[in-house]
Amino acid sequence: MSTDYVPVNIPKRLYEEIERRVAESGGGFRTVEEYVEFVLTEVVKEEETENVSNLEEEKETKDKLKKLGYI
Repeated sequence: MSTDYVPVNIPKRLYEEIERRVAESGGGFRTVEEYVEFVLTEVVKEEETENVSNLEEEKETKDKLKKLGYI
């Protein structure tokens, strides 16, 4: 399965900072692109997890309010 890619522009100073981190990663990352993809994937996963948690908390709160007769 092939993955399509699109270009993303970032400030040069940020690119250079990421380049430094890639170099210091000891082989953990091979390229700036690999690093950026990893970080963005983690951020998106975290946001998805938070959204699911918020929905679960809202449901639990509504259930408790129903049991107490407020809803």
